[in-house]
Amino acid sequence: MARIGIIGSQGRMGQAIAAAIGEAGEQFAGGVDKGEDVSSITQAADVLIDFSSPAALEGNLDAAMAAGLPIVIGTTGLEERHHWLIDAAAQAIPVLQTGNTSLGVTLLAHLVREAAARLGDDWDIEIVETHHRMKVDAPSGTALLLGEAAAKGREVSLADHAVRGRDGITGRREAGTIGFAALRGGSVAGDHTVHFLADNERLSFSHLAENRGIFAKGAVRAAQWLMGKQPGRYTMPEVLGL
Repeated sequence: MARIGIIGSQGRMGQAIAAAIGEAGEQFAGGVDKGEDVSSITQAADVLIDFSSPAALEGNLDAAMAAGLPIVIGTTGLEERHHWLIDAAAQAIPVLQTGNTSLGVTLLAHLVREAAARLGDDWDIEIVETHHRMKVDAPSGTALLLGEAAAKGREVSLADHAVRGRDGITGRREAGTIGFAALRGGSVAGDHTVHFLADNERLSFSHLAENRGIFAKGAVRAAQWLMGKQPGRYTMPEVLGL
């Protein structure tokens, strides 16, 4: 039985993960939240799941490294420096970081990458995401994950090809760009669609999340998979063997 600790345990995702741990037959090793010491749960845990905040990431990684524990990071809104911190931590412990722990989204990203690799630049790529009114970051971590998948399929840098907003006289769409649109409202757990649009035909891939429990189940499965791994940086596709 795996003992799983949660960082950000009182948030909506944290509570869903706690329930998913029990459903998976594993043991909840305790949780911490803002202002609390992560090391208070490291001695009781075999693996950590972090759904807290970007500001807390460095301290969470330090605590995981000090205890030699694997950590699954599902926190979104990360910046480039956070990825440097994750890369450094992965030299000492197993780290799995993802913008979305859903197994369905993981497979969707795989399909998007395959489609982008096989369709030419005359196919425009647009990513549309919808989330609840309380979400604070945009585009969502999942939308960016899908954008990265498309960019990898085309063997380009997303940073150099992303278009995150259009307003006013923008001019014609540049070939090869990857567009993002974010909608916010209601209680939507998370809807994502990747459109491939060419002259006279369109291809769309969609994932609709009806309950955040799917992300919690995926996070627990990732934690189970990560235990026993060598230090390194891992991904959700590896959990599915993709």
